[in-house]
Amino acid sequence: MPRKKVVRRKKAAPGSIGLAASGTRTVSTPEVAGLAAAVEADGGAVLATYVEPFGGKPILLVALPLDRVEPTPYQRDVSETHVKRLMNVIEKIGCFLDPIVAIRESGSYWTPNGNHRLQAMKKLGARSVMALLIPDAGLAFKILALNTEKAHNLREKSLEVIRMARALGATTSEKESSFLFEFEEAPFLTLGLCYEQRPRFSGGAYQPVLKRMDDFLDLPVPKALQERAKRAARLLDVDDAVSLVANKLKERGLTSPYLKPFVVARVNPIRFSKATSFDFDEVLEKMLAAARRFNVDKVRQEDLAKTGGPPAPEE
Repeated sequence: MPRKKVVRRKKAAPGSIGLAASGTRTVSTPEVAGLAAAVEADGGAVLATYVEPFGGKPILLVALPLDRVEPTPYQRDVSETHVKRLMNVIEKIGCFLDPIVAIRESGSYWTPNGNHRLQAMKKLGARSVMALLIPDAGLAFKILALNTEKAHNLREKSLEVIRMARALGATTSEKESSFLFEFEEAPFLTLGLCYEQRPRFSGGAYQPVLKRMDDFLDLPVPKALQERAKRAARLLDVDDAVSLVANKLKERGLTSPYLKPFVVARVNPIRFSKATSFDFDEVLEKMLAAARRFNVDKVRQEDLAKTGGPPAPEE
């Protein structure tokens, strides 16, 4: 496979980007004034407005009633362990210092970045929460880039992406390929559907092959979702066959945390191919056929011992 050309970022001259500190002071536009009035009417308080220094976009610093704030509906589930950790930190220092990011949506507020902080404050019994309120509601679909509070694993990211795609599909007829930034990688869409049907699906075992053949579709999002459902069904058929092979290997006494990745690698028809594009259906058909004729008697424990590669599947 040809090496990818490394594109080096052009170094910016110090102090050459964005606004000077004095240029970030209070901003007053009809859009900001209307949003500020809505916050006050909702029982919140507008503490300041400013222009953020990098892109020059208006932001409101607000205090919002906690009962009016929710995560975006397509976000991952929260980690209770992380929420408890945040609760302990907030109680220990005696204050909440890290505002959530929020948008106003149909008279309430969604946070695409800050759900763990939000849930911690709710469980602590707080009445309000500090937020950076963004006038641009489209920010809600940038959650993968924004959400640095707790790193996503593959399952969480895939579920967020497919939920996001459904939300977009209900409001837009733009092509799936128009949302490269929001979705990050095409395989997340297919894997998300698999995880919805099979929560303990071993997505990590299939991610390497999907990255090479599962591209963004030049179809309107609603139609793309229909194609994604077909792709997920085919992948789950392959997973059924791979699981049978893995179970047979276990019955022979062969053990490894990488059993499924090992089998997937063995039945992957493009593993050593130098081609740069593949037909999705054709590759999965070959994988399914290879899994069904897999001869477990030829596998030795030392073969499994050589398997390093991908991490153990997410539980």
